[in-house]
Amino acid sequence: MSLKLKNISSLPPSDLNKKKIEAKTIDMVIKIGELQHRLYAEGKQSLLVVLQGMDASGKDGTIKTVFADCNPSGIDAYAFKKPTEEEFAHDFLWRIHQKTPRKGNIMIFNRSHYEDILIQRVHKWITDDHAEKRMKSINAFETLLENDNNTKVLKFYMHISPERQQEKLQERIDDPTKNWKHKAADWDENDKWEEYMKCYEYAINNSTIAWHVAPCDKRYYRNYFIAKVVLETLENMNPTLPLLDKTDVGA
Repeated sequence: MSLKLKNISSLPPSDLNKKKIEAKTIDMVIKIGELQHRLYAEGKQSLLVVLQGMDASGKDGTIKTVFADCNPSGIDAYAFKKPTEEEFAHDFLWRIHQKTPRKGNIMIFNRSHYEDILIQRVHKWITDDHAEKRMKSINAFETLLENDNNTKVLKFYMHISPERQQEKLQERIDDPTKNWKHKAADWDENDKWEEYMKCYEYAINNSTIAWHVAPCDKRYYRNYFIAKVVLETLENMNPTLPLLDKTDVGA
């Protein structure tokens, strides 16, 4: 059965206690840091976190909060923007593959390879047939990472309502501390909301590796939801601190 984003709430459940959820999030963030330390020390597996969503859906805030207790030595984030001339001269996954995490590390994609079947499709820069071919390549790419490089791929769609997005975009105009984020083009993209939703639904419904749809209208619940999935994923990966080989210990 195909997922329809309009049928999924972008708000938290109504019966939640905000203070309790925020306290749980703090505990989970600490545990994520502890597991990231073990992952880095073990050096045998890695985690790729993909944050994909409309402008102002909270990708930067999520990174800042959920991974706040991680050691910078073993974690990195990369924001994919318009491809450079060098990147345009290669296949669309060329620039992506160079940013995948080495064993022991966590890499966070702020936007990702999915831009190449989202914005390009919405603006008719590629055909639907071309997008379908790219979708197959993306599935093969992600499967390669998991099966050949022991890299867990964790994907989040940042589910924000169009009304909440407009509020956040307006904040970038009204709040001087956020003026630097404002781009007039973001409003143009908001006008194409329905087209974007169709393309997101296509990507989600045709992915080999499942997506997590994170409700993002309320920051506290967004952070909790994503932290919970990240923590559960790291716990399942079960990274182990390597023990000293006693034969290497001097007398």
